[in-house]
Amino acid sequence: MTNTSENTNGNADGNVDGSADGSAGESGLVLVLGGTGKTGRRVVERLEALDVPVRMGSRSAAPGFDWTDGTTWAPVLRDVEAVYLSYYPDLAAPGAPEAIGAFAAAAAAAGVRRVVLLSGRGEEEARACERVVRDCGLEWTIVRAAWFAQNFSEDYLLDPVRAGEVVLPAGDVPEPFADADDIADVAVAALTRAGHAGEVYEVTGPRALTFAEAVAEIGRAAGREIAYVRVGADDYAAALKEHGLPGEVIGLLTYLFTTVLDGRNAEPADGVRRALGREARDFADYARETAATGIWNA
Repeated sequence: MTNTSENTNGNADGNVDGSADGSAGESGLVLVLGGTGKTGRRVVERLEALDVPVRMGSRSAAPGFDWTDGTTWAPVLRDVEAVYLSYYPDLAAPGAPEAIGAFAAAAAAAGVRRVVLLSGRGEEEARACERVVRDCGLEWTIVRAAWFAQNFSEDYLLDPVRAGEVVLPAGDVPEPFADADDIADVAVAALTRAGHAGEVYEVTGPRALTFAEAVAEIGRAAGREIAYVRVGADDYAAALKEHGLPGEVIGLLTYLFTTVLDGRNAEPADGVRRALGREARDFADYARETAATGIWNA
């Protein structure tokens, strides 16, 4: 669900060979971890459209990939040139830096040249993962994303939107929701083109909205009333527990809403413009296009 605020272009040693930038150029095999997720599947679709050879990194793929089983890593890394690295369940989860560090080391040993990390704005744990990637000896690009707009249509907020009431512990602090299509476009550029090594791109929408405002825009686009109800963090956690969510997921969601959504990420960033030379997609465009599919009226 990913949500940092400094905008830096990394350090000069993002290229291990000291050149201005390496390039996937004649793009070799790209491994997309989380290839069935919100951003991963979009990255796969774009790479395939560019005729770039792709390998999916997921438990259901062949060969299968499992973050908790290091024996699955070497087969998926064989002959890979670049990796899109998205970590499940979230970079803020316990053990994420250690797992990413071990995987990055395995990737370097396997001959991978480039890694693009999907990171989150405002998460100190995500910063630790970024440092691991910067130090792994590969060309790197970091894509720090704001809260996904698609969480309202492809994740745990879809059913509440359909039911006409979204209940969350998020108040009046705005969030510049990022469109997953923008995230994927930036990632694919970093995976396949020169000029992106050693860069940190903060991907957000062009304006910030509170969750109540975002839900209201969805309602207008869908042509129906959708209420937004703010609750306390404890009540929210209790409701999640009643719905059977595991404790680690409840803790992660509560952390994101109560700590990361404290205003640190309220200002939109220019990562899309810097990476692609165009403006980021607005939340209203996302809402209008998604509403046209009928998914919020199902």
